[in-house]
Amino acid sequence: MYSSPQWHLLDLNATWRNATEAETQACTQGWEYDNSRFKATIVTEWDLVCGSRSLRQMAQSVYMGGVLVGSIVLGWLSDRFGRRILLLWSHFQMAISGTCGAFSTSYPLFCFWRFLCGMALSGIILNSYCLSLEWIPTKVRTAVSTYYNYSYTFGQLLLACIAYGIRDWRWLQFAVAAPFYFFFLYSWWFPESARWLILNDRTDAALKHLKRVAKLNGKEEEGEKLTTAIIKSTMEKELSNVKNTYTVLDLFKTPVMCKTAYCTMLVWFSTSFAYYGLAIDLQGFGVDIYLIQVIFGAVDIPAKFVGVLTLSYVGRRFTQGTSLILAGSIIIINIFVPHDLQALRTSLAAIGKGCLATAFSCCYLHAGELYPTVVRAEQARGNLLLLPIRMSSFMLFSFMSEMRQTGMGLVTTMARVGAMMAPVVKLTGDSVAFLPMVIYGGMALFSGTSAFLLPETRNKPLPDTIEEMESRAKNGAEKEESPKKDEIPLQGTGTSLMGQSV
Repeated sequence: MYSSPQWHLLDLNATWRNATEAETQACTQGWEYDNSRFKATIVTEWDLVCGSRSLRQMAQSVYMGGVLVGSIVLGWLSDRFGRRILLLWSHFQMAISGTCGAFSTSYPLFCFWRFLCGMALSGIILNSYCLSLEWIPTKVRTAVSTYYNYSYTFGQLLLACIAYGIRDWRWLQFAVAAPFYFFFLYSWWFPESARWLILNDRTDAALKHLKRVAKLNGKEEEGEKLTTAIIKSTMEKELSNVKNTYTVLDLFKTPVMCKTAYCTMLVWFSTSFAYYGLAIDLQGFGVDIYLIQVIFGAVDIPAKFVGVLTLSYVGRRFTQGTSLILAGSIIIINIFVPHDLQALRTSLAAIGKGCLATAFSCCYLHAGELYPTVVRAEQARGNLLLLPIRMSSFMLFSFMSEMRQTGMGLVTTMARVGAMMAPVVKLTGDSVAFLPMVIYGGMALFSGTSAFLLPETRNKPLPDTIEEMESRAKNGAEKEESPKKDEIPLQGTGTSLMGQSV
């Protein structure tokens, strides 16, 4: 507000081009807010306006920082103490942190609880996805992975409906956190990962769980024939690899690995960066916030379906590069669309978001097939928000390999950094309105182009070592597809317990 009355402004016909800018001062009597749409928000609760306006976006960056830290800490703990225990803890932490956040008495305290919620989200996604991958048979894993990915889409749609009915941010926060108390209770029923138990020298416990699952699936007779000796002999190679250790530096020791690492780092950063950049700007399209939330959620349904088709029949590189280039082009084009054409702007934004959803789905699968087994697990451990739209059968055991316990992978770290940077870049819109979209779109275009520098992996045999990957790049050598690595055959039965029963 002006520090003194500006009487000259009453004269509508006067011009004051040469007048010096009047002094302003902070509002001394507080603010009045329009409560017609929201009963209460964190903005109205702690007056995040004027000089404190940037704190609105900072809360989202703090949350994504929690996701990053959680992927490191809880990812390492899950390797050390097991998936089930960490899943239980993550559900409990999410319930408590979400509830405490709903009744925070200050903005810093709210950010603290949101940070813990972000950590818990990492643990939930990581460990629930680990358990599902390590128990689901190969023949249905692609379908289950697709359903798992779609659960996020339907969760976004459900959130819009809940938020429409609950207009107070505190009760909305509590409504979102409350179901995790129930999730915490029913998670006690989950069995521990048999693979984790075997790799941690607890074969007897793994055998018990395998027989239990075989009984549930009507394969009790086959399950009874399984012994610890069969398990150990089948996983002899995996058990020997546990003794080996690898670091992120192994990604940069050879030319092909270095090129792959840099390109996938850029792709993952830009995909997450542009995706969350669009997601946090829902109100900027001039459409009802609840409606556009539904639109942005619904567009993922056909987008991910198209992604499945192109991944399966065209290729990973084409899907990755094309989806990012399309998304970046649409974001840039939308800058030049007049604001009064709300329908067109919203449609373009929804299509761009759908393209990024496809890129999200593809970048995980493509990277998983690019990296050799000896470093693939290190990269996969950090992947928490970028869930696969299609999972190849090889990834049951190699996905969560215990060859290293040194932290999360560099590539997925870049995705978390991108998610953290998106709200910060949004602040540049206070100076230049179109600058955030230029940055989001430009990064998507640049990374989409770099995606075409990566090799195609569709229907290609998977590399097991760094040396093999280098040899393929130089000589075009390919090896025969190995037998199913995630199945434990039963002697004398001609069947596979983990391939058919589990």
